[in-house]
Amino acid sequence: MFSRANKDKTNQTSGTPMPKKRVPPSIISADLVITGNLVSEGEIQVDGTVKGDIQSKDLLVGETALIEGEIMAENLRVHGKVVGQIKALNVSLAKSSHVIGDILHDNLSIETGAFLEGHCKRLSDGEFTLNKKPELRVADVKSKNIAPTHKQDSNTKKASA
Repeated sequence: MFSRANKDKTNQTSGTPMPKKRVPPSIISADLVITGNLVSEGEIQVDGTVKGDIQSKDLLVGETALIEGEIMAENLRVHGKVVGQIKALNVSLAKSSHVIGDILHDNLSIETGAFLEGHCKRLSDGEFTLNKKPELRVADVKSKNIAPTHKQDSNTKKASA
């Protein structure tokens, strides 16, 4: 009767759902390097380096940030460097931004001085979907016989057998 466990997240008087509490953004600081994918239902602020894909509701790419991978977000503000495809409803490129890759968008704003090398394509209505869980298809990787690649310095000589 007086237990907190029995209360659900609805307003008892009107029966409407209670608003969600605003949570602070996840912050990737300037001295942090992440290799891997990031998935969030909230906001992410990246000031460091991310080598992987990012999927978030809101994403802020700071001036010191470097992202090498695909970005999928509802709202994206870029002040730093992005190398990879961007798919977002609202994209804003600040004058300090440096983007190399295609942008799929609904709304796009580019400040004077921003660098963009790639194609811009407006998404048609209903084309944008933000999947909450990225799919990993091992069968695709195995069928393509993807093997790790190793870079060889020009100073390194191959040994002959």
